[in-house]
Amino acid sequence: MTKKVDPSLDLYIKAIIGRKAANVVALDVADLTSYADVFIICSGRSNRQVSAIADFIKTDLKKHDIKPLSVEGTKDGHWVVMDYGHVIIHVFYEPVREFYDLEGLWTDAKRITTPSLKKATS
Repeated sequence: MTKKVDPSLDLYIKAIIGRKAANVVALDVADLTSYADVFIICSGRSNRQVSAIADFIKTDLKKHDIKPLSVEGTKDGHWVVMDYGHVIIHVFYEPVREFYDLEGLWTDAKRITTPSLKKATS
């Protein structure tokens, strides 16, 4: 049985890639946790870029009437968490991402590929 990926997930990926976020990973956590279906993890090369990525995501998704429930961490720019209900976006400063290793914590989660993510990685 194959689980279908929500087509709107590609809007989130496009917004993330729009500010040159690095190492974008989407994880299906629906069967592993009750508070989200998808984690999207990405990195910026500086704390300024992390904040810029988060601001761009928020602005770009707002154009599609997608608004976050909450956003934390934009001032420091080390780890920004954007809660969109079923999708939670983590924007990390690369050394902080390596330290917390969310991908390692959620190793049981399946990786999700969307058309935009496929295009960005090729």
